[in-house]
Amino acid sequence: MIAALLAACTAQQPKNDQPGTGTFGFLAFGDTGYHYDYLDPDDVLPSVDAYIAHERAEWLEDRRAPAEFTAAPPHVLPDGRVVAASGALPVAAAMRTYCANRDCRFATLLGDNVYPEGATAGADGRSDEGRFRAMFEAPYGHFGDLAPGFRIYAALGNHDWKTSRAGAESELRYLERTPPFYMNDYFYRVTPPGAEGLVELFVIDTELLLARLVIPETEVDWDGREILLAERDEPSPDTTRQTDAERQMAAWLEQALASSTARWKIVVGHHPLWSTAGSKFAQARALRGLILPALCRYADMYLAGHEHTLEMHLDDCSKALPGETVSPLLQVVSGAGAKQRPSNGAFAAKQQTGNPELRSLFSRGMVWGFAHISLDGDRATARLLSTPNDASGRPVEEFQYSVQRRSQKGAR
Repeated sequence: MIAALLAACTAQQPKNDQPGTGTFGFLAFGDTGYHYDYLDPDDVLPSVDAYIAHERAEWLEDRRAPAEFTAAPPHVLPDGRVVAASGALPVAAAMRTYCANRDCRFATLLGDNVYPEGATAGADGRSDEGRFRAMFEAPYGHFGDLAPGFRIYAALGNHDWKTSRAGAESELRYLERTPPFYMNDYFYRVTPPGAEGLVELFVIDTELLLARLVIPETEVDWDGREILLAERDEPSPDTTRQTDAERQMAAWLEQALASSTARWKIVVGHHPLWSTAGSKFAQARALRGLILPALCRYADMYLAGHEHTLEMHLDDCSKALPGETVSPLLQVVSGAGAKQRPSNGAFAAKQQTGNPELRSLFSRGMVWGFAHISLDGDRATARLLSTPNDASGRPVEEFQYSVQRRSQKGAR
């Protein structure tokens, strides 16, 4: 069914959404690299009952309300063992179906593109080319026909760095040479074809940004309270051994944003600034300290994945830029491209009340989905879409929110 959907859906560009008019749309999706041929052995269970029991135990270990327990849909492997189903093909089909009636000029791929340990550059005896064909070409290889010059602009995530720098480099070089994908460095700026003067993307590697910081491991209590543990989040050693340019990435981002003359300046990364699943709040806090002042001064929105959820948040920038008045910054979290993760309602409520600069607009976990952003003159509308667990590939609009271009209302 999914293969038929992928083959049958062809894009039909709305006539009033032509390059150069300032009105067009694009996709944002992430955390897509979960594939049945490349599984974590700990995730493979002997039966459906064992799988459900394992999911329930994980839920309770994370101190989530027992009455809210929901398991991701199970998938039975050919040998009878059971794992969580992958939504990569259903989400790809849903995006193609959605783009048949919506303008989709390009896409952003938000990291964790290869699970569970990233590419290996052959260190495990398996070809990275096979991984890449399964995780990139099979779902998205034909997306180039969605629009003239269509590209999928990719960022790397923490899982893409798990094995080694050689593995991350292998993925980077594949994305660099294989249309419709695009990636010419771990961080870069690019103008999509037909968007000259209208849109510039600033793609950063947040795993490299965070690797040089000391970040504690975290938990969430039953009431949603944050718990900082004595253990430290240990990045891959290859992410801590950085080039001079990589060590200056945050400064590069600020300078690049400040020098851009594009109408819309959109920053793309993997780790979110805010999220509601509850397991990443220390990383988010550290990332805000590194890049939020620059985003608040110059950017129009920030796109992220990492949490396997669909979310939208506004940060009023009062903590990032004390004493200054600027428009709120929109953040879209679109990490539901393959593997489901719950949101934590108790944590979300605590986070909202404890951070007056934050306005959480929407959050949904245990879902497959993606985001679509349309730009119309000085107005952007971000939409979050899910697709059902039946793998039908049907897009379902969950939430939408519109903002004005920040550079005309406060951002410098």
